[in-house]
Amino acid sequence: MSNTSSVDLPTDPTVARMFALTGRTAVVTGASKGIGLAIAELLARAGADVVGVSTTMPDGDSDTRRAVEAAGREFTPVATDLSDREAVARLAGFLAEREVDVLVNNGGTIRRAPAAEHPDADFDHVLDVNLRSAWVLSREVGRSMLARGGGRIVNTASMLSFQGGINVPGYTAAKSALAGLTKALANEWAGRGVNVNAVAPGYVATANTGALRSDEQRSAEILARIPAGRWGDPADIAGAVLYLAAPASQYVHGAILPVDGGWLAR
Repeated sequence: MSNTSSVDLPTDPTVARMFALTGRTAVVTGASKGIGLAIAELLARAGADVVGVSTTMPDGDSDTRRAVEAAGREFTPVATDLSDREAVARLAGFLAEREVDVLVNNGGTIRRAPAAEHPDADFDHVLDVNLRSAWVLSREVGRSMLARGGGRIVNTASMLSFQGGINVPGYTAAKSALAGLTKALANEWAGRGVNVNAVAPGYVATANTGALRSDEQRSAEILARIPAGRWGDPADIAGAVLYLAAPASQYVHGAILPVDGGWLAR
């Protein structure tokens, strides 16, 4: 479970309205654990019903369902492999038939190997999950948002939308392209009521960073560069997503918001 229960939403009525998602429907991909679970929980606590998508999302009990329903909101689970193009197309059709107010393209994966040895299959898999699925879902859900005159799309980019990284050429290519896609969609849709933005997480304690955190030398090197002096928590990212999904960010378009403990400032 995430620790977003430690995040207190504002009680001042005016401020609360700026961050309220009451009566809205939010779709979160990669929602079964880590950052996606924290996002789903916080959006629910802000008032949204949640459609949670992941490869292994069960119809019955799950951490995500418990978190959303504990907030008093409705949870709809959808199991979809974001690397399967036909499955993504079916998901897009399913969502396009509903009034989705917030789409969070958070589902992602990473494959590590030196560039000279990086298999095409790994490169293609990472691009399908991290980039192509976000494009297809944004296009189909975005079309419905445009027809209704409003909506929010929040993509999960990365520090590697700005930097090159090491041994992750597919991931860097995907996250760099996702930042560009965010800006391209914002340019077309901002004037039609649809906000498209992205968060760029730094080093967050999730399964994707498990190998780095278990390497004492590499972990120490990473922490030495982070001004905040700690690994990020999924709740740190969820707060930024709530801001970009809520009325408070109504004039924010095409932004790639780093949530990295100050990493990029070094």
